[in-house]
Amino acid sequence: MQQLDIFADSRDVMLRNDVLAPLQRRDAVAARTALAQLAGEYPDDGALPAMTVLVRELGNGSTGPFADHAALDIAHRHLEDGVVPAARRVLPAQSVHPWLAPCWRALAKRAASLAFRGAGAGNHAESHAAPLWLLAGDGAAAIEAVEAIESWWRIPAPFAWMTEARYRADGLDAAWPLLAGLAWLAPARFAALLPGLGDASLDALRQRFDAEFPGTGEIDDYAWLPAWLLVVKPALAGRLGDAGTQREVAASRATVLLGEILRREHDGDQHELVSLRQALSRLHAGLFDVYMATRKVQHR
Repeated sequence: MQQLDIFADSRDVMLRNDVLAPLQRRDAVAARTALAQLAGEYPDDGALPAMTVLVRELGNGSTGPFADHAALDIAHRHLEDGVVPAARRVLPAQSVHPWLAPCWRALAKRAASLAFRGAGAGNHAESHAAPLWLLAGDGAAAIEAVEAIESWWRIPAPFAWMTEARYRADGLDAAWPLLAGLAWLAPARFAALLPGLGDASLDALRQRFDAEFPGTGEIDDYAWLPAWLLVVKPALAGRLGDAGTQREVAASRATVLLGEILRREHDGDQHELVSLRQALSRLHAGLFDVYMATRKVQHR
């Protein structure tokens, strides 16, 4: 009797596993059959709603291009609000992203013909293939999608997509110039992007910046992070020097100025250093104080 009880108690587990196995293989027919068996024997099983969502998603064969941005938004919300939570509910944690990637990839392909709408497009402002390619884990495709946007380097959303895509495709070293440019162009976007990258070294630098930089405490302080980095991590001068200067942004000018100061220090040009340091002080007195404090330590 005890063995029969154990079997009865594990029957639902076995049937759930019978659904999960073809789900993870993305075998829609087998998953649908196993789901019907589970529903027939355990109609109140807690995993049924989520499994039903995933099985239906496997059977979604839509491949045609979206007619407009509104149609893309509806499909995006379906994945974000329905499919993603369902996958997290029933799939093993390590399987969630690989399972969802083809779903995001299918959306990105269907959105390829939709143009970027920009800030004046209301709810459709960021309805574009590029962020979908990022969700699919395809940095190269995201880069290609952003490059098709006219003057993307002047627009916060595609600049942020390009920055993440470059990081995903080529790593932090390649992404430094774009990270600097994004910090100058859109500090709030820059701050929002960093946690999503999940880079331990970037997170540590941000925490240090938050603790040490003598700013206002507002989000716009992050525009000064690249310049501050040249003070605390001068080895980054070469990578940050590749960032396109935004002359209208004081923080960008300060970064260029600090790069020149580092070069003059290396060459021992003390006369020119005086005027360069004065110019830095005028741009941001607090940053200048941080810079001078490091020089005093070096010369004790």
